[in-house]
Amino acid sequence: MDRQVIIAVSREFGSAGHEIAEKIAKDRGLTFYDRGMLDEIASEMNVKVEVLEQYDEKPRNFMMTRKVGKYSNSMEEIITEMQFDYIRKKAENGESFVIVGRCSETVLQDFDGLISIFVCGDEDHKLERVMERYDLSRSDAIFKMKRHDYRRKKYHNRHSDHRWGDSRFYDICINSSQLHVDGTVRVLQNYIDERLAHMKGR
Repeated sequence: MDRQVIIAVSREFGSAGHEIAEKIAKDRGLTFYDRGMLDEIASEMNVKVEVLEQYDEKPRNFMMTRKVGKYSNSMEEIITEMQFDYIRKKAENGESFVIVGRCSETVLQDFDGLISIFVCGDEDHKLERVMERYDLSRSDAIFKMKRHDYRRKKYHNRHSDHRWGDSRFYDICINSSQLHVDGTVRVLQNYIDERLAHMKGR
């Protein structure tokens, strides 16, 4: 690849956004970053990754934490900043990659090669996927979807200068329910190709 490209994917729970991002990375031969980056961070900290995972992409508990200046005793905030630093360093080193979540469209917004994507879906399609994937009843699947999206929204809106899922602040938003995973991937790959061609023409 001639120039750096960073594909940042945000997604609604049950929209298959993670799978779509992973397929894009595989098709393009790019490194794929998701919560797996915690393995490397945990190794550097000499702690078990399970300790970090319980705080991953979650808003801080205001009743249990304090912040003095830029310093916080919130594990959620500490883990968040570690992940932000991690992906910034990857970008600053010129690496091209696909990243899921982590407010990456905001954290990396100053990089010219950034392409930001938001994947949403119809409620019924998302619900069906969550029920099948996690072997849940309809009521349990609804609860899980709402809980995850609430946490993602709250986490994102705390660390970003725009609202989670607001189409005005992403390069492209797409409903994966209409084309399913492979069709959505094809559309997004075409969009990425067009963006890369435009970048080269500058």
